[in-house]
Amino acid sequence: MKRELLITPEAIGERELLSGRQFSAAAGAVVTFLGVVRGTEQGAVIRALEYEAFQKMVEHQFALLFDQIEGRWPIHSIRLVHRIGRVLVGEPSLWVEVVAPHRGEAFAACQYLIDEMKRTVPIWKKPVASEERK
Repeated sequence: MKRELLITPEAIGERELLSGRQFSAAAGAVVTFLGVVRGTEQGAVIRALEYEAFQKMVEHQFALLFDQIEGRWPIHSIRLVHRIGRVLVGEPSLWVEVVAPHRGEAFAACQYLIDEMKRTVPIWKKPVASEERK
């Protein structure tokens, strides 16, 4: 299984990530997920999220997750990009691509990756409060 992981302070350009992609004849499904910062966090209005990551542990945990996925589903490739630093409301903070022979496998692996990432990968987010207007 091909694996790509990028933890970056740069904006996520979905168009660039998708441009020029070619898939093997065995690939029947490509699932992509784009996580966008919403305007509320735990009921409070926010203007951004600040993401921090423990880089070496992030890489280690993602390697473990990719190993688990490879053991459960016949995945051809996984690409994951996660932003760190300040990400404004409406901007992408996470992009995932899973390529597999069938859509069920691709969707299941993508869902598993995102759920387990939130549970085990040391990437923390801190809300940046929205400035109130009087």
